[in-house]
Amino acid sequence: MPRPKWMPRFARWHVWLGWLVGIPILMWAVTGLVMVARPIDEVRGEHLSKDMPEQMLPAVNPPVLDFPIENAAKYSEMRAVMQDDRPIWLLTREDGTTERLAADMNDAPLPEIDEAYVRSLVARRIVGGEAVATIASFTAEQAPLDLRRAIPSWQVALKDGTNVYVHAQTGEIAAVRTRFWRVFDFMWGLHIMDLETREDTSHPTLILFAVLGVFGSLLGCILMFRRRTRRVPA
Repeated sequence: MPRPKWMPRFARWHVWLGWLVGIPILMWAVTGLVMVARPIDEVRGEHLSKDMPEQMLPAVNPPVLDFPIENAAKYSEMRAVMQDDRPIWLLTREDGTTERLAADMNDAPLPEIDEAYVRSLVARRIVGGEAVATIASFTAEQAPLDLRRAIPSWQVALKDGTNVYVHAQTGEIAAVRTRFWRVFDFMWGLHIMDLETREDTSHPTLILFAVLGVFGSLLGCILMFRRRTRRVPA
């Protein structure tokens, strides 16, 4: 039975596509392996958060949340949270900035979110948070790449390589970035072929190589059924 003439053509296409997409396919496999090497909660640094008793808002009717209702139109979001056993208003404006106000009748001023506040917060909330290497503040426009949020922040770099970010307006921990998180993030950038922002998962280069990879794989599957002539030993 004559061999199909299109099988040798498919074989040549498969070889050329292998040269073209072999490196990206290997890169996707390696980066994928690294990204699944550790549990995602460990990557996110969730294991470094200390178990803290949950603080509940005061059970008062009406609630002791002293906020003039006529000012509510200035804000796009209003949240009442507990910080250090005290109810706090976190009020977000339309431009994304946040104002922090006391939500009780206590005349004591709220603590300023300064270096001392940040150092104390990280020491209380993060495992190993006492071992601080450096502390730096950043504006929203200068937010570090690993923070991934355009917010004003304090970066607390710990001696083990972990970066803890505290929101400079709310006083809350915004993110925990371990050494492995940064490795994971770099691998993610390679995986989606976007090392600049590491956010764009749908761009022409990635789509092109994905299509070529799928086409090459389909050709390989078809070639598994290729009939080969048996060589007769001399």
